Amino acid sequence: MAGFRTLADVKISGRTVLVRVDLNVPMQDGEITDTTRIDRVIDSLRDLSAAGAKVVVLSHFGRPKGKPQAAMSLKPLQAALAKALRGIDVAFAPDCIGPDVEKAIKSLRYGHLLLLENLRFHPGEEANDPGFADRLADLGDIFVNDAFSCSHRAHASITGLAERLPAVAGPLMQQELDALSKALEKPKHPVMAVIGGAKISTKLELLGNLIEKVDVMILGGGMANTFLAAQGTPMGKSLCEHEMLDTAKEIREKAEAAGCEILLPIDGAIAKEFKEGVDPVTAPVEMIPEDGMMLDIGPISAEMFEDRLAECRTVVWNGPLGAFELEPFDGGTTELAIAAAEMTKEGKLLSVAGGGDTVAALANAGVLGQFSYISTAGGAFLEWLEGKELPGVTALRQR
Repeated sequence: MAGFRTLADVKISGRTVLVRVDLNVPMQDGEITDTTRIDRVIDSLRDLSAAGAKVVVLSHFGRPKGKPQAAMSLKPLQAALAKALRGIDVAFAPDCIGPDVEKAIKSLRYGHLLLLENLRFHPGEEANDPGFADRLADLGDIFVNDAFSCSHRAHASITGLAERLPAVAGPLMQQELDALSKALEKPKHPVMAVIGGAKISTKLELLGNLIEKVDVMILGGGMANTFLAAQGTPMGKSLCEHEMLDTAKEIREKAEAAGCEILLPIDGAIAKEFKEGVDPVTAPVEMIPEDGMMLDIGPISAEMFEDRLAECRTVVWNGPLGAFELEPFDGGTTELAIAAAEMTKEGKLLSVAGGGDTVAALANAGVLGQFSYISTAGGAFLEWLEGKELPGVTALRQR
C-alpha cells in the first residue's frame, strides 16, 4: 500500500506491540449488543499473537470526559476478546499508563494479549497531551494503528504514538484505505455516489467534494426533497429544508459545471403520516398533496436509478433513500442495494458504503456482506468523503 508501512515491513517477533483498535461497542446492562467491531479486529490480533509479539491492546470506550467511570470500563471486553480469540490468553490492566501497567507488560508472555483500561479515563488522550503520549509510547516498541474509525481525531493514542514509535498501518486500516482509494482516488469510471439522509445542511462539504469526483449522483431522503423544492416542486409536509433552497440551486450549478449529473426521484411513496401500518400512495413528485409527505422513492425512480447504476463501475453509498426504519418505506433503498450487491457479485461493480444509517439500511436489505467494502467508521468515513485529511492517516504517512 503506497505511502504506508504495514506489519510486513517490521519485525514483530520478540517485540512489544501497541495496537490501537476501536472497541467502542454498543452495550446494555453490561452486555455487548453488537460484536461487529470485535469481530473485525480479531484477525489482526491473532496475527500479532502468532508472530510472537507481546500484544498490548489500546482503545477508548464512550465519553468519560477524562475521568474513570465504572460504566465505561473496558473490563467487560476482556472475556469477549478471549472468547473470540479462542485459546489466546487475554489479561486486563486496570489503567493504561503507570507502574502497574509496565509490570503487567513485563510479565506478559510473547503471543499473549494485554487489554489496557479505557484511554479516555485520562484527559491527556483527547487533548493529545505530549506527556501522556510519552508515557503510552514508553510501554512498547512498535505502534500499529488498526483504528481507521478513530483516525479523524488527533488524539494521543492515534497521532501521538505515531510520532513517537515506529508506526505501521494494521490489516483493518489497510483494508479500509485500499477500498477507499479504489472508490474515489483511483476509481474505475463511471463513478456513482448514492447520497441520502435527512438534511443537506449536514452534508454540504460531502456534496461539494463528491461532485468534483463522481460522474453521477443519486440523491434520496429529505435531502432530495430540498433539491426538488428548489426546482419548484411543492413538497407538502415532506421533510424539507426550505431555508436551503438557494444552496441546493448552487450545488446543482456547481455539479453541472463539474460534469456531475444529479439524479432526483420522479415519483415517491406518499403518506399523510409516518407511522406503522400506513398504506402509502405512489404518485409523481409533482402530485404530492399539501397534507402529504414523500417518505420513499417510487418504483419508477427505483428503476431509473437501477438503470443508471448498471452503467457504472464504482459506487460510493452514504445514507438511505427513504425512511427505511418503517416498512414499506425501506423499499427504494432495499431495491437499489440488492441491485448493487448483484452487480458486485458479478464483478461488474466496486461498491463501498459507510455511515451508521447506511450500514443499518443495508443490513435491513440483507446485503451487508455482499458489498465490496462496508465501512463501520462513521465520522472518519464521512470526513474522508468530504475530502478532509485524517490526522491518524497523515501521521502514518509521514512516518
